[in-house]
Amino acid sequence: MPMNLLHRKLCASRRWARMVAEHLPPSLDGIDLGDDVLEIGPGFGATTRVLVDLVPRLTALEIDADSVRGLRGEFGDRVEIVHGDGTRMPFPDGRFSAVVCFTMLHHVPSPDLQDKLFAEARRVLRPDGLFRGVDSQPSLMFRLLHIGDTMVVLDPATLAGRLQQAGFAEATVHPADGILAFTAH
Repeated sequence: MPMNLLHRKLCASRRWARMVAEHLPPSLDGIDLGDDVLEIGPGFGATTRVLVDLVPRLTALEIDADSVRGLRGEFGDRVEIVHGDGTRMPFPDGRFSAVVCFTMLHHVPSPDLQDKLFAEARRVLRPDGLFRGVDSQPSLMFRLLHIGDTMVVLDPATLAGRLQQAGFAEATVHPADGILAFTAH
């Protein structure tokens, strides 16, 4: 089970949506996402609600069928919502100017599958494309929220190397205050 009931309620809450709306735009300051952006793992859509007004064209790839239905109902034709797996993306090579993912990588069930997702992100990016992600780091509250969840936390010491193994020429990792942000080109 990727997310327990408490975790699902939190991520679907207005409180979480307000926090995302407050913190997501500053995490993208100075980053040009280009004209065609893929968001991996939007879940209940808190990040999608912010991104849709920041980029010209947005596609969201979601593995959970119930979330896909909810997202399609909310966004209609403003966002292309695709039901699929980030480790086997149904998109052509080089389609997107940027790929983004926010607080979802720790729900990918293994480091090997995370690496497959990184390689797929690289594959669907244009040659000058950008991969930007933000994910949580362990804390007591984070661990409690994830009891019974899938929780495979990224290691900041190895992430840049893993991204380079996936085909990115340059990767920077910024861990700070329980958050891990990365950018790869």
